[in-house]
Amino acid sequence: MAEKKKVDIPNALDEQYYQINMDILESFSKYRPPLDLFRFQEDVARIVLFCKGGERLSNEQVEQLAQMVNEGVVFVSRADHPIYVKHISYQLDLVLVDKNLHETEIADIFTQALTRRLAEFFDQPVPLVLARLWTDVMVLTEYLYHDIHRIRALTRRLHPVHSLENHSFNSGIMGLAIHSKVKAAQYEAGDIKRKVFDHLTVGLFLHDLGMSKVPNFIREKGKQLTPDERGKVQRHTQTGYEMLAKLDLKFPEVEECVTDHHERVTGTGYPQKKLGGSVGDVGRLCALADSYCAMTTKRVYAEAMEPMKAAGVLVQDPGYDSELSRNLQAMLVTMGKLK
Repeated sequence: MAEKKKVDIPNALDEQYYQINMDILESFSKYRPPLDLFRFQEDVARIVLFCKGGERLSNEQVEQLAQMVNEGVVFVSRADHPIYVKHISYQLDLVLVDKNLHETEIADIFTQALTRRLAEFFDQPVPLVLARLWTDVMVLTEYLYHDIHRIRALTRRLHPVHSLENHSFNSGIMGLAIHSKVKAAQYEAGDIKRKVFDHLTVGLFLHDLGMSKVPNFIREKGKQLTPDERGKVQRHTQTGYEMLAKLDLKFPEVEECVTDHHERVTGTGYPQKKLGGSVGDVGRLCALADSYCAMTTKRVYAEAMEPMKAAGVLVQDPGYDSELSRNLQAMLVTMGKLK
C-alpha cells in the first residue's frame, strides 16, 4: 500500500464535500461507485471530477482511486447527500469511522437505517431478522453512549406520519431523549452501564412488538374498533411478551417496555392495571414516550397534536410519571429555543 503523503486540503471544502477514507471506499462497488467521486487537484487547489456515479472503472482507475484515498484527496459532494445517506444506511457501522459526517447527517442515516430495519423485523419477527436489527441498534448505542447529547439531532428527525415502524423509531428516540435528560449527571459520571443502556434502547424500539401480530387493517382502521378488534389490540402486550422468549430477548428492560407501556401509575392502564410503584421506571418512561409519539403523529383517525400541547396534556395526566413528563416538557422548550 502506498505511503500516505501530506496534502494541504482547504478547510472550506468541508462545507461542500465529504472526504472519504478507505473504509468508505471499500463499501462501494469496486468498479461502479454509487455516486460521483471527486479528487483534490493540488497544483490548482481545486476539486475536479474523477468519475461519475455508476460509471464503470478500469483496473487502472481502481488502483489510482485507492492510492488517492490513502492520500486523503478523494471526496463526494454533499449535494449527493441523499444517495450517500442511503448507501451508508445499509452499512451503518460506517458512521462510526466517517469523521467527515456532520451530526445532522448522521441523524439522517440512523433514521433511514433503523426505520427500515424495524419495518423488516415487524414484517418478519424471527431471530435472523432480529439479528440484523440488533446489529444496527448497537451501532446507535455505541454512537450515543459516549456522548448522550447526540440524541438531540435525532429528536429532530421524528416521523410525522404514524406506522408501526415509524412509531417504534419515534418512541425509541424520544424515550432515550427523556431518559438522557433525567439521567444526564449519571451519564456524564459514567454511572450508566453499557448493557443497561443497550437493553433499554432495544426495549424502547421494540415496545410494540406484539402489534406485529395484529392485522394491519385493524392497526390502520379509521373507524371505531369493534370489541373483538379492541381486544386483539389490547392483547398486544401479552403477545409481545410471549414473543420475547422465542426471540431470546428476555432482558428486564426489554420485558418491562413490552409489558408495561400501557400501564398507568393511577391503576387505570392495562393489561394488569398496575398501581403506583408497581409500575417500574422503565415502564413509566416507555409509557410516556409511547403516548407522546402517538399523539404527535398523523394517524388515520386523528391529526397530529402540536408537541408542546401534547406534553402539556401529559403533564396534567396523573397516570404518567410527573418527573418524566415535566422533563419532556422542559426538553421541548429547550429544543424550541435552539431552532
